[in-house]
Amino acid sequence: MSVVRRHNARLVGNGRTAMVFAHGFGCDQNMWRYVAPAFQDRYRTVLFDHIGAGGSDLSAYDVGKYTSLDGYADDVVELCRALDVRDGVFIGHSVSAMIGILASKKAPELFADLVLVCPSPRYLDDDGYVGGFSSPQIEELLDFLDTNHMGWSQAMAPAIMGNADRPELGEELTNSFCRTDPDIARRFARTTFLADNRVDLAGVKARCLVLQSSEDVIAPPEVGEYVHRHLPNSAFVLLDATGHCPNLSAPGETIAAIDGFLRGGGAWMR
Repeated sequence: MSVVRRHNARLVGNGRTAMVFAHGFGCDQNMWRYVAPAFQDRYRTVLFDHIGAGGSDLSAYDVGKYTSLDGYADDVVELCRALDVRDGVFIGHSVSAMIGILASKKAPELFADLVLVCPSPRYLDDDGYVGGFSSPQIEELLDFLDTNHMGWSQAMAPAIMGNADRPELGEELTNSFCRTDPDIARRFARTTFLADNRVDLAGVKARCLVLQSSEDVIAPPEVGEYVHRHLPNSAFVLLDATGHCPNLSAPGETIAAIDGFLRGGGAWMR
């Protein structure tokens, strides 16, 4: 069970079906603390930290492996197989949405349902595709992170979180970013913001729910709509919530959407 310890994985709850929560860039499993408990009476919830984040084993970080999201997806597959996950629910926030897509294609038996919270298959704009950032903007963002990790965290986290009227949320995300090892953060940022996983949306067998905030500087609504259109079996919900982290800023609305999808079956698909 070394893979469980390596990812600082925690299992809580009842039920035969596993529900696996995966956090986004610069975060850890604590970002699900308002959402996961709502499902622990019906599911065996699994919370974990990606290698390099939170309480994970930093000695397991491999530069070559984690230059691609496939490396993180391989970890998800390994962890879930160790925990005997089958036909489970995967809930991935931000970059972990695409990590979940990749994991589900590598091992389709693991997940019957994927919940993708503010996903983006590509952050760069392209011909006929709105990703939210131009190439110079991405390079400026990455250069800023390369030269000043703390300054980047303090400037970017409140903008990513949104909800300026609730500064405590931005402060929490800032602190989370600042706790991340700067070298790992720089590499993970490049892996995240330079990835292009649009072709990976085809052929996903699991039912998918795309949850999109109504305002999001990282993944605008057009991105969520694109993901929905290109997934074979998906539902789309535009939340009233604003910011890139509705799991923190609007947990009640997030829980309700996930619960409705899981209980609603085929009636949700459109």
